[in-house]
Amino acid sequence: MKFNLILSFIFLNYFAQAQELNCSVTMITDQIKSNQLSNSSQTFAEIKNIITDFMNNRRWTKDEFGPSERINCALNITFTNASAQGDFSGNATVSLSRPIFGTTFESPLFRFIDRNFSFNYQANTPLDYNENVYNNNLTQILAFYANLILTVDYDTFGKMGGNVYAQKLFNIVNIVPGTSGHKGWRSIGEDTRNRYWLAENMMSPQMVPVREGLYNYHRLALDNFSADTFGARKRILNLITKMSEINLLKPSSVLFYCFFDSKNEEIVNIFSQAPSIEKQKVYTLLINLDPNHTETYRKLLL
Repeated sequence: MKFNLILSFIFLNYFAQAQELNCSVTMITDQIKSNQLSNSSQTFAEIKNIITDFMNNRRWTKDEFGPSERINCALNITFTNASAQGDFSGNATVSLSRPIFGTTFESPLFRFIDRNFSFNYQANTPLDYNENVYNNNLTQILAFYANLILTVDYDTFGKMGGNVYAQKLFNIVNIVPGTSGHKGWRSIGEDTRNRYWLAENMMSPQMVPVREGLYNYHRLALDNFSADTFGARKRILNLITKMSEINLLKPSSVLFYCFFDSKNEEIVNIFSQAPSIEKQKVYTLLINLDPNHTETYRKLLL
């Protein structure tokens, strides 16, 4: 009996350390018509549970993660349609953060808004996933999100550290058949801020300086900000300058939107105590790179 308890403890402890993601899942159904909602309320609760389980209790890497090392991330889903046949659609926002060394703060890393979140789900159906086979759109999207999170997180701890997961992103996109009936996976005829273009950006040679910049920004700048504030700001300004140059060759890239959607307020805080000439320089770069957050960047000039 005692031996069995020890085995059970070892088994549970192993898997407690194995999983990489600490993903919070929230679902909003306010936009769904009342008759659709009443027919699907139990299914929505089930969907939330299976998504949470799929993201958090599956092993995505070969690395060992302690409980405190799991990647804090969130998946917020806003449903706009649901049918009795099990068809669901809406928008999903994926975000993640990373602790800053030597502090109690977390830095927001990335924010991707998926405007083509759609799938078919029948109650009491397990989410089977094989990374070399297209099972269904829900598992394909969730696997994409998981590998996206890993790509970005690993990139912040080592230059191009997330390469293996970036490659998986592209493989996930390519496995989806053209007959799937779901948007978000194609390069032509769709929103350029979709999953295809995000995977393309992650694998593009032109974007290597941006992905390497994630390491410079977080590991070399933020993690050492209190010890070398001037050097940290210089590294971040260098990254923003490089992004401005890349933007001339590859304008309106989805990778830039994801970066600045999460970083705009943090960048303002980082440069809030910089000399006026430095503030003006970064402001000019930012409003051209990320006009959507111009009002936030104006704080640099106050």
